[in-house]
Amino acid sequence: MKHLIDPTDLSVSEIAEIIALAEDIIANRAKYSEVCRGKKLATLFYEPSTRTRLSFTSAMMELGGNVIGFADAKSSSVSKGETVQDTVRVINCFADIIAMRHKVEGAPLAATEVSRTPIINAGDGSHSHPTQTMTDLLTIKRELGTLNNLTIGLVGDLKYGRTVHSLIKAMTRYENTKFVLISPPELALPDYIKRDVCDRYGVEYREASDIESVIGNVDILYMTRVQQERFTDLEEYERVKDCFVLDAAKMRGAKERMAVLHPLPRVNEIAIDVDNDPRAAYFRQVENGKFVRMALILKLLEWQDDVTRTFDHGGVDMGCKCPNPLCISNLEPVRPRFERSEDIVRCVYCEWEAK
Repeated sequence: MKHLIDPTDLSVSEIAEIIALAEDIIANRAKYSEVCRGKKLATLFYEPSTRTRLSFTSAMMELGGNVIGFADAKSSSVSKGETVQDTVRVINCFADIIAMRHKVEGAPLAATEVSRTPIINAGDGSHSHPTQTMTDLLTIKRELGTLNNLTIGLVGDLKYGRTVHSLIKAMTRYENTKFVLISPPELALPDYIKRDVCDRYGVEYREASDIESVIGNVDILYMTRVQQERFTDLEEYERVKDCFVLDAAKMRGAKERMAVLHPLPRVNEIAIDVDNDPRAAYFRQVENGKFVRMALILKLLEWQDDVTRTFDHGGVDMGCKCPNPLCISNLEPVRPRFERSEDIVRCVYCEWEAK
């Protein structure tokens, strides 16, 4: 069974297949209007979402399929205490493929342990958001014509932003990728991403404290909002939320050919005077999300019975406990799974380092 839980679950060649298929869908939409007739997508959204949920729904409908599921966990058996794995066992009886968003990190991976149908991670806490990453990759390819030799500026919430973490993982596999990390100290990229992703794969990165000094050097400026829901201290949120705002004046220092991306929703980190700039790609990015999810649905259904395509996040029970209070292994009865890399033991579900 092939699932998509993390961007690295797809090889570079598989990503190329999906991007090529998405581009063919864009060019020949009528050709794909009935290819999923009789198929059902279940959208299990335990956490609020507008763009991602509607994008999946629209994608399946444009493929001629049907959509079932829930947009609020309170309206499901979760409110009665049903576990993620039991919910998936039930949904397997009704659907051909599942898209899951969950506030608990590692929940979609736990779902794969019991699922008879492909699982797509539509975002798990602050951990990973691979379909947004695929959207980003398609957008970058369409805007700049390549995924190689790019300098990417990541702005705002780099600590909690799952879209940022996923994009970094994906882009480290392309030639000559460089990152500029632009954030307040409170929201800096976690050390484990720097060490285990960037340093491990020899990807160059540097940190900056403002947009103006680096905007002329980047090919992609990836803006993120400061997410209030990720803060336990409201005063900290109020202090940093307006630190990094992109406006037309700053855009004058950018390259003539660059692209501004944002996973949305924005609050005020991109001024509306940027919207009409041809380099503002974030609304084109939204539509790309629908096309890449159409391609993902088709490919995962195609690969479902292909024994040559493997899915294995590995890990074994080492008798330790994950220190992350929002990890699925601490909240539901799933098998603890850890893996060792050199002298570091890390939880497979959420990637936190075991103490």
